Amino acid sequence: MERLARARSDLRMGLPVVLRGEGGAALALAAESATAARLADLRALGPVDVALTERRAATLKARAYDGDVARVALPADAGLAWVQATADPSADLDWPMKGPYIARRGGSAALHRAAIALCKQAHLLPAALVVPVAGAAPEGLTALEVGEVALGGSAELQEIAAARVPLRASEAGKVRVFRPLDGAEEHYAVEIGAPDRAAPVLCRLHSACFTGDLIGSLKCDCGAQLDAALAQIGAAGAGVLLYLNQEGRGIGLANKMRAYALQDQGFDTVEANHRLGFEDDERDFRIGANILKELGFSRVRLMTNNPRKVAMMQGCGLEVVERVPLRVGRTPFNSRYLDTKAAKSGHLL
Repeated sequence: MERLARARSDLRMGLPVVLRGEGGAALALAAESATAARLADLRALGPVDVALTERRAATLKARAYDGDVARVALPADAGLAWVQATADPSADLDWPMKGPYIARRGGSAALHRAAIALCKQAHLLPAALVVPVAGAAPEGLTALEVGEVALGGSAELQEIAAARVPLRASEAGKVRVFRPLDGAEEHYAVEIGAPDRAAPVLCRLHSACFTGDLIGSLKCDCGAQLDAALAQIGAAGAGVLLYLNQEGRGIGLANKMRAYALQDQGFDTVEANHRLGFEDDERDFRIGANILKELGFSRVRLMTNNPRKVAMMQGCGLEVVERVPLRVGRTPFNSRYLDTKAAKSGHLL
């Protein structure tokens, strides 16, 4: 867990990390934070691949021979601008002819897959420069086994603080702070009243939304859902709202702003995520399930419009006895967004 936290931080700062697995060993560097000097350093070690998700590869018309991953050979004459334009769709319409992309096939893509997973965990664009290394890797770099990367998001959560916080929705409010032991973002449980642990608890899993929750964005319904959920729990007299730091359906605020910029170009919310290289929803709902279990709950009345969230909670061992609709917040600015969530993500709106 310690090495995993260091690796995420290193990638954000533009440092490569060492990945080891069945395919040998490789240096991996996030495409987003790469510099010309780092790129030259990697090239001096051997042939460099640009690892992309299948979603991003499909946008670029590159072959993903490994299913969910494409291993694109870095052309000899390609510089940093080419790498970043390949990773970041912001300039796709301005620079439509970046190919042709020559994708590798054969051999293992495990190291490339792990590099992309690390980039996602670091809330960077899911694209990495990967170069195999024979023998000893350069000293001083964080090294991980491929299997260790898969631990991201599954760290144990520890309650570290709690205090009474009177709320507009209810004066009987209490906020509990949970910290993952892998150094990732903290998450919060807002408990109202004294919910009976033996009965189904009225519960909302709310993913952080800086734009909707804090500055009143009209592009989504998140702020309205947060207010309505707290008000409904307050009216009921007892319940829990989990505030999970999984901004932008798990892709981070910077990538969410990139998705918004793509929506301004005419793409819907799902298409924008795919062009960035992400899935529709990258959130890990095991976090919410683990917090609820830590609080002593096993059955929930889940406030959501998303049937997939119900299925995910049940898959995590919680019994969802009722789905409580939360249909609020439609505006002229978010109607298309909500319609897309209903049509493509199955939300019941």
